[in-house]
Amino acid sequence: MESLNVARSASASPRMAPPCTGSLQTLRRDGYNNLLLHRETKGRKPRYVSCRAGRRVDRRDVLLGIGGAAAMVATQQGGALAAPIQAPDLGDCHQAVDLPDTAPETNCCPTYRAGTVAVDFTPPPASSPLRVRPAAHLADRAYVAKYERAVSLMKQLPADDPRSFAQQWRVHCAYCDGAYDQVGFPGLEIQIHNCWLFFPWHRMYLYFHERILGKLIGDETFALPFWNWDAPGGMSFPAIYANRSSPLYDPLRNPAHQPPFPLDLDYSGTDTTIPRDQLIDQNLKIMYRQATRKTELFMGQPYRAGDQPEPGPGSIESVPHNTVHQWTGDPRQPNGEDMGTFYSAARDPVFFAHHGNIDRMWYIRRGLLFPGNTDFADPDWLNASFLFYDEDARLVRVRVRDSLDAAALRFTYQDVGPLPWLNSKPSKGAAGTTAPAAGALPATLNKTVRVAVTRPKVKRSRKEKEEEEEVLVIEGIEVPDHSTYVKFDVYVNAPESGDDAAATCAGSVALTPHGVHHEERKRSPRKTVARFGICDLLDDIGADGDKTVIVSIVPRCGCDKVTVAGVSISFAK
Repeated sequence: MESLNVARSASASPRMAPPCTGSLQTLRRDGYNNLLLHRETKGRKPRYVSCRAGRRVDRRDVLLGIGGAAAMVATQQGGALAAPIQAPDLGDCHQAVDLPDTAPETNCCPTYRAGTVAVDFTPPPASSPLRVRPAAHLADRAYVAKYERAVSLMKQLPADDPRSFAQQWRVHCAYCDGAYDQVGFPGLEIQIHNCWLFFPWHRMYLYFHERILGKLIGDETFALPFWNWDAPGGMSFPAIYANRSSPLYDPLRNPAHQPPFPLDLDYSGTDTTIPRDQLIDQNLKIMYRQATRKTELFMGQPYRAGDQPEPGPGSIESVPHNTVHQWTGDPRQPNGEDMGTFYSAARDPVFFAHHGNIDRMWYIRRGLLFPGNTDFADPDWLNASFLFYDEDARLVRVRVRDSLDAAALRFTYQDVGPLPWLNSKPSKGAAGTTAPAAGALPATLNKTVRVAVTRPKVKRSRKEKEEEEEVLVIEGIEVPDHSTYVKFDVYVNAPESGDDAAATCAGSVALTPHGVHHEERKRSPRKTVARFGICDLLDDIGADGDKTVIVSIVPRCGCDKVTVAGVSISFAK
């Protein structure tokens, strides 16, 4: 990896900038084709992971000893030690979980019967019906009646049936709140958020949930709806979920955000007062920035066997995924239940509509925005695996490579017309500030932090910019309270006055709260990294020739104890 120019500047307090409508990005690490053994030991001490027994385990020894869980294989580029995240041992789910202190006692572990053998996933026959997922706000009465009947039947299944609604939401809780350890790494959780597993895991979660619903009503064409929040017509809570007598209803939602209250994709914990038309325009600009990122910035940071969780989310996962979760959850509840926190999010049926549109962003990207150049080729990504129960209650092992082609999975999305956000690129801004920044990092985000960052290269050619995105990296983000919604915005050369700051916005960091399962992790802060593509931004504000830029980190909510270790600039292909 190229050396990073970490800023050692610090906190100042310019006037608070207006809310950012930018993107959270990720950067792919270099050197994938080196042996992990070489990668771990070259020039530094080996890493360790904690085990329940209390002793320290060298990650290299574990990787070399777990056999099929992280086998040594040859890649197309030469020999390498493959280390994909493996499907967990369902029999080793943590029954006594450590959720937020204010959460009710909850068992996240799905049903598991000892001796159950998983079968490898096979796609449905090419001749099977194509399931067309409709936009929720366009669904007709006949469809809604069918959908309500399917969910009602799912909720009536015995509580221990793996296809039941009670068990379906536990699948998300288990994979998202550390109920499973990584195979071969006792005490080190599997976490499918804030990494490159986010899109494929959720796609297959929806795939099986959809097929179970269809099987219950005997309809092979049944498809889940999607919440079309990226278009003006869908930018409010879907009305089909707001009927109190419907099985799609969940009482644990924000009562102030019922339809037709407008959705804020930049939600920072309080409702905006800007006019609806202006809010829609802001939402569309957010969508442009979030959906048009390069693969490494869109998909999320690499996450391999033995890695600590949450290496860094992709653009869509942070905003609007996390912001919509928080906007929907009930602020009257101690943790924003249901949608506002990981452990309870899938108890709300609208979760599946929200994630339907999240998945649609990946679908659109592969088919329209960047056809033929959208996914990782890394075998550690392609061979990562998970376990789900199918419509016949069979345990199925799925690999990421199984999730890539929606057509092969026999589903698609309703064509709702042109994408309005494709024409919503943020307008160019004026040249930014040259105001100095002083002090040193790390810094606490209890006030705006301004740091000077040196750029490794300036005035790159258009070809160079197309081949490599310049990436602003916010390093060592630490959140002590795992149950708090955190959001802050990031600007480049923002004017100290705050005027026209939106034009200098690089993006936002939004982190959905979740519980902590392992006792040894309760005292450890949540750690992650944020990455923002800034090539276009620097061009737009006339800063492409600047050797140093001023980065402003502006706290929005939940940031009083959040710290940032460094700010740097690197490059992503």
